[in-house]
Amino acid sequence: MSDFESYQNPLITRYASQQMSRIWSSQVRHATWRRLWVALAESQQELGLEITGEQLASLRDAIEDIDFEVVAGYERDLRHDVMAHVHAYGDRCPEARGIIHLGATSCFVTDNTDLLLLRQSLELVRDRLVGVIHHLALFAAARRDLPCLGFTHLQPAQPVTIGKRATLWCYDLVLDLEELEHRLDSLRLRGVKGTTGTQATFLSLFDGDHQKVARLEELVAEKMGGGRVYPVTGQTYSRKIDAQVLGVLGGIGISAHKAGNDIRILQHRKEMEEPFGTRQVGSSAMAYKRNPMRSERMCGLSRFAISLCDSATDTAATQWMERTLDDSANRRLVLPQAFLAIDAVLILYRNIVEGLVVYPEVIARRLNEELPFMATEEILMAGVRAGGDRQELHEAIRVHSQAAGAEVKERGGENDLMSRLQGDPQFAGVDLDGALDASGFIGRAVEQVDEFIAGVIEPIRERYRGALDADAGEVTV
Repeated sequence: MSDFESYQNPLITRYASQQMSRIWSSQVRHATWRRLWVALAESQQELGLEITGEQLASLRDAIEDIDFEVVAGYERDLRHDVMAHVHAYGDRCPEARGIIHLGATSCFVTDNTDLLLLRQSLELVRDRLVGVIHHLALFAAARRDLPCLGFTHLQPAQPVTIGKRATLWCYDLVLDLEELEHRLDSLRLRGVKGTTGTQATFLSLFDGDHQKVARLEELVAEKMGGGRVYPVTGQTYSRKIDAQVLGVLGGIGISAHKAGNDIRILQHRKEMEEPFGTRQVGSSAMAYKRNPMRSERMCGLSRFAISLCDSATDTAATQWMERTLDDSANRRLVLPQAFLAIDAVLILYRNIVEGLVVYPEVIARRLNEELPFMATEEILMAGVRAGGDRQELHEAIRVHSQAAGAEVKERGGENDLMSRLQGDPQFAGVDLDGALDASGFIGRAVEQVDEFIAGVIEPIRERYRGALDADAGEVTV
């Protein structure tokens, strides 16, 4: 069957980067298995087992030379993927056949490899995340003092600034970065633990020498670049680790989805717009449309990644004793797809942020439509300072506000509250025009943006200087 006659995963064909796809490829996975087998054999030789240099050299030379058709043939016969690869490796290195996988169980290669792939994937996600944080902060700084209407309950509320709103999106990602850094720091290797985690087979190989078994695990971990191993495991490392890692990815999905929803609402209001290509088609029927397709896709992929968290937690909760195999098929799907989805999400997020278009005139008009209502408290205080009676002024403002609201909602007119107040002699001594200066209603929004960038973003930029403008990935469709 050709590629067009069988299902192709759109995470690979449409959304995620080649870098992330390669990390989870069969070539990388199974070459890592071979690296682990080499590390195990080298360490066993160093500790006195009869393994020759020629055998090790043969295994090293064939690490990347994997005949997947031969492997597939063995697996059809054996119904066991690890043993299929053991036999295929042995065919390629016949002189070393007898020492491949010596004393190990399948999870020596499968679990240690998964942990190495998790680390590589988290590092790629971290760099993409830092890039989005950096560019969101640049956007926030550029729009730090542009007043806009704030919303609570999706209803008009006290004004904020475009930059201040962007810091909300950015800080969610900062929290995700902190969690990701913690998970990376705590991630270890499964090590050399044996079939139920007791290292019994390795103890037998080394004639009951506990120190050699302990040293074997240290050597293998050092050769694989991990250094640290989990102190205890069953046959597998705790599947709680997977749940924790996917929790990080789900958290990024939550942050991206929230921002994507905000951007879609703002594009509906014509205040802000995601990038739109010169030949991009918004609708097959309505040629005038400029749909927020990037933000919509970001939300859709985020929702998918979030949903995978439940699968990982269910798997961790339903493992039996030292292990059960119902995790295997599930993890083959969930782990790579969660990373591929979040990889695509962060590529989209950065693309959106770098191309965000802001429409200040629309923003000002939207704000001015609501500002008279928000200015009434200041107008009331100004009227009192000018000698008016507080209760009488309050009642006058209430009556005029209700009438202005009816004009807007019932007759579709403009908000004429200010003209009503200007015609009321009770407010003759009040500077009504000055009361509508939007900059007087944004509190410390500008200062908060500056403080956030200086206190939170700059340390991140300093830690990850090389990742700030690293490859952003490509939005392919």
